[in-house]
Amino acid sequence: MPDDTLSRQLVVFSLGEEEYALPITEVHEIIRYTEPRSVASADPSVRGVISLRGKILPVYDLATRLGVDHEGAPDEAKIVIVETADAMAGVIVDDVEEVLTIEPGQLDEAPIAGGPCIDGIAKIDDRLVVLLDPEAIVAAVAGPQAGDPGAEELRPAA
Repeated sequence: MPDDTLSRQLVVFSLGEEEYALPITEVHEIIRYTEPRSVASADPSVRGVISLRGKILPVYDLATRLGVDHEGAPDEAKIVIVETADAMAGVIVDDVEEVLTIEPGQLDEAPIAGGPCIDGIAKIDDRLVVLLDPEAIVAAVAGPQAGDPGAEELRPAA
């Protein structure tokens, strides 16, 4: 979790009954849910790809990735386009709730059992909002890149 001394703005969204958030600085945009085009993937959380203004982006089922019980995309589902320094991907969420500002004192470290995608827990009044790590989410979608350990396994046989 970054050691920020300044307030942070978060995009808060829901998955089932739980609330999650991403830093607004790494949310490229939010679009209405459209069924992604299926692609073959060993990762069950990859739902497919979409074309966003001519750019092909992977779309990720965030509930599956986080291990959250979920019944599928409701009518008001959205795709949050997450952009990091290295990649861009969409994540499916039930609904986008709000954008809010939190102070450093409202943010706690993630519990050890939280998993690699969880960056911290924001305490907002009587709510606990799970802050997600955009780098870990996009990396989970992108998989190994050329030069990464294990990337050779993805190359077609000669």
